[in-house]
Amino acid sequence: QVQLVEFGGGLVQPGGSLRLSCAASGFTFSSYFMNWYRQAPGKERELVATIDTSGGLTRYADSVKGRFTISRANARNTVYLQMNSLKPEDTAVYYCNARRVNNYWGQGTQVTVSS
Repeated sequence: QVQLVEFGGGLVQPGGSLRLSCAASGFTFSSYFMNWYRQAPGKERELVATIDTSGGLTRYADSVKGRFTISRANARNTVYLQMNSLKPEDTAVYYCNARRVNNYWGQGTQVTVSS
């Protein structure tokens, strides 16, 4: 069955860094665009970053551009989100998403930025 599993969430101080990983299985990973979304308490889910099938094209939300980097390793069926210069407003549940015609979601991982 299709499965997306996120790793790397946790508590970090403002200005710190975290690296999220998402391991995929059950579908042809290299044929799917991969995305990271996040949802903060009381707010709608927002798209944070997108990467194309080869990793050659990336897009970011204005709120994270210059601080976050999405990457993928197709040979390992894994997508990453490197998060630097973290701010309290980055606190959210982060979700891994695979999209082509079908749309698959991970379970989410909590990122908390606080002193």
